[in-house]
Amino acid sequence: MAAYDLEEQEQVENLKAWWQRYGNLVVGCVCVAALAISGYTLWNGHQARQSAQSGELYAALQQAIDRGEGVQVRGLTGELTNRFAGTPYASMGVLLAARYAITTNDAKTARAQLAWVAENDKDEFADIARLRLAGVLLDEKEYDEAIKQLSRPPAAAFAVSYADLRGDIFLAQEKKAEAKAAWEEAKALLEKGVEKEQTRTEDAIVLMLLQQKLDALGGAA
Repeated sequence: MAAYDLEEQEQVENLKAWWQRYGNLVVGCVCVAALAISGYTLWNGHQARQSAQSGELYAALQQAIDRGEGVQVRGLTGELTNRFAGTPYASMGVLLAARYAITTNDAKTARAQLAWVAENDKDEFADIARLRLAGVLLDEKEYDEAIKQLSRPPAAAFAVSYADLRGDIFLAQEKKAEAKAAWEEAKALLEKGVEKEQTRTEDAIVLMLLQQKLDALGGAA
């Protein structure tokens, strides 16, 4: 019995010695883990609130556009970019506002809004913004700047549209050889995509239009 007591006492002493040596480290690790979990929870909550609030603003922006309330559209767009610039709703909202600006013949505002998306978004919204901005610049006969917007390779889903619009811009500059090359590129990309999946009606229409553009050029040098 005495031997058992001595053994137990020795274990207790060993535990005390271990705790004196490593206790602060254990407490520190537990605190760090607790803070990390707390921070992660707070961050998730913040992200959820950001998403909900930006989504509400986006819905309000859609309604203002439907009603043709230009002042409200500008205000809501500014609020989205100022408060929620890092959310998808901001880019989506600004793209909507830019389209509204184009329909109201406000090219200056549309350009600024499309440029904002192109500069601040890294996903497909930036590709869409550059494509639309190039179209606005084409209409304003700023051809070099329009081509510049299309110089960065887009996601595969937009490659055909980029090449097609480059052809339009080159033709406006009377650069027929460059226009032909761009349209042939667009046609080849589209045909390659069609080979991998069932032909969609819109793809067939685009192919037909590209061929018509190429036929109109004839033997462009």
